[in-house]
Amino acid sequence: MHGLTRQELAILKRLNTPEKIQRYIDVDIAYNKEMDGETCRSPRRVLRDMTGHCFEGGLLAVAALRVNGHPPLVIDLEADPAKDDDHILAVFRQNGGWGAIGKSNYAGLRFREPVYRTIRELVMSYFEHYYNLKGEKTLRRYSNPLNLSRFDPMGWMTAEEDLWVLNNSLLTIQHWPLLTPKMERSLTKVDRRLYEAGKMGMVV
Repeated sequence: MHGLTRQELAILKRLNTPEKIQRYIDVDIAYNKEMDGETCRSPRRVLRDMTGHCFEGGLLAVAALRVNGHPPLVIDLEADPAKDDDHILAVFRQNGGWGAIGKSNYAGLRFREPVYRTIRELVMSYFEHYYNLKGEKTLRRYSNPLNLSRFDPMGWMTAEEDLWVLNNSLLTIQHWPLLTPKMERSLTKVDRRLYEAGKMGMVV
């Protein structure tokens, strides 16, 4: 299935709920801060290396969702480019609501229960948790879900080369603003308690 080996497929098949997928990428897949932005590895390579950053962990989550019957959907959260990095989420629908899975160095940018009626509503649940080391709230735009099946001809689930084409597609698709300029100018810094809670377990 999708070019995966029997062993790879068995691992992903065991991750048969979104909660199990999130736990796996949190606990079993080490966060690779040093390689963030320098590699763009496929789910096969992440499984082999047992390490990955935000983008790579997100792709592994999408692959696990797909193997277990969900369409392979991902959205891009776009930060103020002068202040922070983007983040991707594997998204899924369940019982009429949208949920998400994410690999992040920040505790608040990971799992969301599938209780959100729209993608925008889901994205807004990340707003207060999306901040930089200065405590500035940096989330600005989001994309609609991108179905990664369009990249099946390049074998995105098993590729040995870095998936920069896929990464660039996420950066160039249409994004929707979350704030007006006036809202952006009046933002306060994140609460200190939330700031510290979000950094719990951070890889530095």
